[in-house]
Amino acid sequence: MRIKINITVKGFIFKIVSILVVITMISCSEDTIDLEGLGSVTGKVVKKGTNEPLENVKMSTTPGSSTVFTDADGFYKIENIPSGDYSLSAQREGLLAVFEGITVIAGGALEVVLEMDIETATNRPPTAATLLTPTDNAIDVPVEIQLVWSASDPDNDEIKYTVNLRNENNTNVEVFENISDTVYTVSGLSYSTKYFWQVTASDDINPAVNSVTFAFETTNPPNNRIVYTRLVDGNSVIYSADESGGTEIALTSITKNSFRPRRNMTTGKIAFLQSVGSQTHLFIMNEDGSESKQVTSQVGVAGFNLEEIDFSWDGNGAKILYPNQDKLYAINVNGSGLEQIYQTTDGSLITEVDKNENTAIIALKTNDLDGYTVRIFTIDLAGVEQNVVLTGVMGAAGGIDVSADGTQLLYTRDMSGAENTTYRQLDSRLFVYNFGGATSTDLSINKASGTNDLDARFSPNEASVIFVNTSNDGVSVKNVQTLSISDLTSRATILQNAAMPDWE
Repeated sequence: MRIKINITVKGFIFKIVSILVVITMISCSEDTIDLEGLGSVTGKVVKKGTNEPLENVKMSTTPGSSTVFTDADGFYKIENIPSGDYSLSAQREGLLAVFEGITVIAGGALEVVLEMDIETATNRPPTAATLLTPTDNAIDVPVEIQLVWSASDPDNDEIKYTVNLRNENNTNVEVFENISDTVYTVSGLSYSTKYFWQVTASDDINPAVNSVTFAFETTNPPNNRIVYTRLVDGNSVIYSADESGGTEIALTSITKNSFRPRRNMTTGKIAFLQSVGSQTHLFIMNEDGSESKQVTSQVGVAGFNLEEIDFSWDGNGAKILYPNQDKLYAINVNGSGLEQIYQTTDGSLITEVDKNENTAIIALKTNDLDGYTVRIFTIDLAGVEQNVVLTGVMGAAGGIDVSADGTQLLYTRDMSGAENTTYRQLDSRLFVYNFGGATSTDLSINKASGTNDLDARFSPNEASVIFVNTSNDGVSVKNVQTLSISDLTSRATILQNAAMPDWE
């Protein structure tokens, strides 16, 4: 019995050892097969069009194997890939992913060069804008107009528009950028002017696309016969309006101090004063405010109070007469021909001048350094004094305007006789002086107590006057009023918060 048991144990041990040997042999056989079935992929990734090496591109295969990234020179290498068919992919942010079909051969090294393009390479540009309003060659277009167009983007990208606007009078192009809507309002256009407009559409990806160019012509200026000033953000701005005070148009920029407008019906121009640094100079412009040009340069306009200074057209719009301290100058509207034509004999300052084109008589108002010791008188072209309208009175006076036939002169006078350092007037009234009878008529009999009538001018038919009425406190709002000379109760306010009117 003992011998039989030993034989059985030995047999069992032999079987176990045999099984382990077989397993070991099979395992060794499988390792050898795997190593012999692996391959690799190597190559380079470059930018499409320039062959610029692309760094840090993620390289991988599908089915999955190892993942690697390209080096600074764009090279990559994926090793130990089982033989078979794969999709090789290259991916990097901002670039279009690339997929390439490959076949890995056991023991082989496959070389694949890939080109990558920018992510937006397949993006399409927006359509060219279609211009809608105003239509091509439209006429009578308002000087404030909505430009309207349409456009679209096939990839639904956000579109930004640029409007280019120019006119036929110069080569300047106004550019309005970063518009996100297809409607844009343009204001401040010139009257009776042909404009050309074009819209550029951009998606910030593709080159911008230009529309066709349309033309339109603005309407003629309204017949605004009244010009005046108004304070805007600390600067005096010149406006025009019709005789009812409507159709108000700003003629000068709010960034400049422009004042004392004077129309000339013969030339269709408006002369005015404007601050230029520390000086004040004469300018002229069209009735719509366009083509503003400086007239004086060597000798500007100067006197005791710039807000009181006035000048006059001469030579049917060819010249302008203006004061500088105690001297009176004439200058051509193109800035040439400057000449001194008069100087006061007592050193008093010339503050206002008005020349009658029909009689060639020049009316002057002079005063001392404080604005007082006023004289209103006329001279001929030789500088010889003709008539004395006002002299030897206390207080302020001014606002002179000679009638068209030269028989009357309109002026204002502070009947309170007040004289003070602030030039405050307490009871300024309107008067018409008749040269034939040497008499003055008070037009302000219906003026409210505590107010001043200032800056008077005849209406075009001289049946009425236009002037400023304001509280005598010197700080209240000024209003422009009209008054019929034949009905002194007909006083009416036509413009609020306005000053320095002219009615031609």
